[in-house]
Amino acid sequence: MVSAEEFVVGFDYPMFVVTTVDPATETRAGCLVGFATQSSIDPFRLLICLSRKNFTYRVAEAATFLAVHVLGEDDEELIRLFGGETGDEIDKFARCAWRPGPGGVPLLSSSPRRFVGRILERFDLGDHVGFLLAPVEVQLDHETDPVGFQEMPDLEPGHPAD
Repeated sequence: MVSAEEFVVGFDYPMFVVTTVDPATETRAGCLVGFATQSSIDPFRLLICLSRKNFTYRVAEAATFLAVHVLGEDDEELIRLFGGETGDEIDKFARCAWRPGPGGVPLLSSSPRRFVGRILERFDLGDHVGFLLAPVEVQLDHETDPVGFQEMPDLEPGHPAD
């Protein structure tokens, strides 16, 4: 018998940067996310899963919106910033260009393909929490093929993955 982890070996999940803001404290956060999927056609819904160990998850607990940014192969600097650093130690938004979007959620200036969603529900999914999003604002200035997990540069996660 093989392990469940072996079942997903070789899958190439798209990777996204998810950003959010706590409206009460205006604390901003963002991280690299590989667990995301469309979960409904009509009405359209997107499910984003955040690790409970992640600073972004702690900020998103009080958030109203999440922004989901598609990054391409040439976005290695943002991939390293949002995947290899933690908001517990640095202000990631002091190191990249962004502007406030709906509800103050940070929108990465260099990401021309993004989705802002209102958080409808949160689901306990084990070591991750699922955030069900309804679209509020969608931007698609030009097609950006999402970088996949297999194309990711080597990086040390900003927090433990387990």
